[in-house]
Amino acid sequence: MLRAIAISLIPDLIHGGTSIFSPNGTPAHSIFGLSTLILTFALGIFLVVGGLLLYALIRFRHRETDPNPLQEPAQIYGSTQIELSWTVVPILIVFMLFLATTRVIFSTERSPKPEAALDVVVIGHQFWWEYRYPKLGIITANELHVPVSDPRNPTPTYLTMSSADTNHSFWIPRLAGKMDVIPNKVNVMWIDPHSAGLYLGQCAQYCGTQHAKMLLRVYADSPADFAAWVAKQQQPATVNDATAEGRAVFLHNDCISCHTIAGSVATGRFGPDLTHLASRDTIASGAVPNTPENVRKFIQNPDHFKPGVLMPAMRLSDHDLDAVTAYLTTLR
Repeated sequence: MLRAIAISLIPDLIHGGTSIFSPNGTPAHSIFGLSTLILTFALGIFLVVGGLLLYALIRFRHRETDPNPLQEPAQIYGSTQIELSWTVVPILIVFMLFLATTRVIFSTERSPKPEAALDVVVIGHQFWWEYRYPKLGIITANELHVPVSDPRNPTPTYLTMSSADTNHSFWIPRLAGKMDVIPNKVNVMWIDPHSAGLYLGQCAQYCGTQHAKMLLRVYADSPADFAAWVAKQQQPATVNDATAEGRAVFLHNDCISCHTIAGSVATGRFGPDLTHLASRDTIASGAVPNTPENVRKFIQNPDHFKPGVLMPAMRLSDHDLDAVTAYLTTLR
């Protein structure tokens, strides 16, 4: 009964987005169940304690008919039954919640890995995410594409995580719990979206000035859509004679020191891979839509969107800025 009441108190407003109360993956469902269990006990304790307090306030309130209002009521010193109740009952509740939490942890972290699982290497940077698909030969940034997993025939995605600089935390609330991304340590988590769509998340560990704009976007694609995305990402960067001038500007500036464009001399690893930049919906780690205007502004002055970002302003002329923007927006 209390569990049903606790769930009914969750407003419809929090469903969707980044709410843990709208799970759409096996780990997230387990966490949701544990959360509602803890919320149920917390609600029960609140009602019992609040009810007893309210009873005491009403039952023993001051009355005009009291013989001597200044006289203290009879004092009771010690009660074995009461002391046992407020000691044993909380211990039993905490022990039960400990067992429930342990079961969820083991069921998610010790789950056997299916042969059909997709492997993705996740590398946290200040302030963006790098995704590598080692078996598919794909490297991308900030927007993670994974296939939908049918619960009857699971095809989860296993994420092998590490950091290139400082501590980060990978958190997609509707798919799974948080997992810290730490330098010189590899952590692994898995997600299995049950329906197609966009799932949003956030770096959940303060990592510097732009921590709040180190966003996460996970696209759960149908098997056909995921296969089409893979085929597109495996193609070399588009070469267009109309953007040859912009390509030359890119390759003859410091851009190549930080960014990679497959099939060119640009092999930098400090910034995101730009081979298929135009195929992404956003730039700046999900901070702004990927439009030619925003790409131009970001190249001209990255602080315009992300104050404190590590990418320097390129200080290109307007002509060169227009040319390199035109080139980058063809990289699909």
